[in-house]
Amino acid sequence: MSSQSPTANEEVPKSILHRAIGASAIGNAVEWFDYGVYAYMTTHIAKSLFPEGDNAVFFTLVGFAISFLIRPVGGLFWGPLGDKIGRKRVLAMTILLMAGSTLCVGLIPSYSTIGWAAPVILYCLRIIQGFSAGGEYGGAATFMAEYAPDKKRGFYGSFLEVGTLTGFTLGNGIALILVHTLNDSQLADWGWRIPFFVAAPLGLIGMYLRSRMEDTPIFRELEAKQETEEQVTGVFKDLLTKYFRPILTLFGLVIALNVVNYTLLSYTPTYLQGTIDMSEDDALLVPFFGQIAMLVTLPFFGALSDRIGRRPMWLFSCLALIIAIIPMYNLMGTNLTGAIIAFAVIGLLYCPQLATISATFPAMFPTIVRFAGVAIGYNVATSVFGGSAPSINEWLIDKTGDNLWPAYYMVGACVVGLISAWFLIETKGQSLRGTEIPGTPEAFEEQKELAAEAR
Repeated sequence: MSSQSPTANEEVPKSILHRAIGASAIGNAVEWFDYGVYAYMTTHIAKSLFPEGDNAVFFTLVGFAISFLIRPVGGLFWGPLGDKIGRKRVLAMTILLMAGSTLCVGLIPSYSTIGWAAPVILYCLRIIQGFSAGGEYGGAATFMAEYAPDKKRGFYGSFLEVGTLTGFTLGNGIALILVHTLNDSQLADWGWRIPFFVAAPLGLIGMYLRSRMEDTPIFRELEAKQETEEQVTGVFKDLLTKYFRPILTLFGLVIALNVVNYTLLSYTPTYLQGTIDMSEDDALLVPFFGQIAMLVTLPFFGALSDRIGRRPMWLFSCLALIIAIIPMYNLMGTNLTGAIIAFAVIGLLYCPQLATISATFPAMFPTIVRFAGVAIGYNVATSVFGGSAPSINEWLIDKTGDNLWPAYYMVGACVVGLISAWFLIETKGQSLRGTEIPGTPEAFEEQKELAAEAR
């Protein structure tokens, strides 16, 4: 550790803070670039890697869901490890695994060439991607939150989600270009592979940025006191006993967050093409414009949370979505203009959640179990309710004939999120230092002691 490195009770220089933001956000961009490309190229992947038939798209979406089913395993592995050996080391490993597995998807021979081995290899690579992603988000959010100033954690944390939407929008943009320049046969044969190759340079850039960063001042302070989680397996018992309430609250918030996220951002193009008979070009334009609007407003909502708190933002967003989603999905089914407006309205009402998760979730746990708490709680809820959302929605629409099932699913998730947000401990402006849960009376007392030691 350099002698000029900031300590936990000192404000991080802006140059270091900006590098930390970039190092955190680019991993999220790689992760979501992969999910975006996979979602937008679903029909072409189905034609290339699966046998012909009505269920090809469904089984391709199962490949999307598989990566989420394995994410809790990744969270169980990477989370405690990140609390033991540090955030930086784990994040360096996860970004390489994510970028490498994404690249390899583009190299899979077609079903006509190797038969059933094609979907099997796809599913295996999606498992590797999900395993690495299980540590990526929790680690990146923890890394950024522990570097950010206490009073601006919402603003700086929102840039992690700017990375998310940048990756998703980049995938969308490349998909749009390919759809406009290649015919269906070219897309099915080789065109769909091109976006997956972009992951390799993105991953190398992210690895370079992360290798130049030191671990967070808060983690280094705890490490110097030898209070990091020594026994990796011991963290599970702690999370289920000492920190059960924040785990349960986080679980409910993530259900709302990711059911909306994956239904709206990932499933919309498939939904518009399959249920409303929209052309592929138009179906890709709808989320492209909506995501740009969301991306621009995320820092504003993050900064607003630094003023009014995270809890009010979540309560407002969940309640507004419960009211607006069904009318907006009715509008989405009318025409292209209606679909763009509906997507944008839902997306902007969703942004108060998305912009604040990097400030909200890490602050629900003390430093000693922060990485593990976020990684495990986030990924378990995501795997069960988030990544499965596209395939569940597709199945429900097919079985019932009701095109509004995505709206019903999101409303139910937001009800769960609204209840969970009610029990959320407000941590706006609170320090993340120490061994107590931020925002609690015990944490306030500990902060006084730490401040006295610093003097």
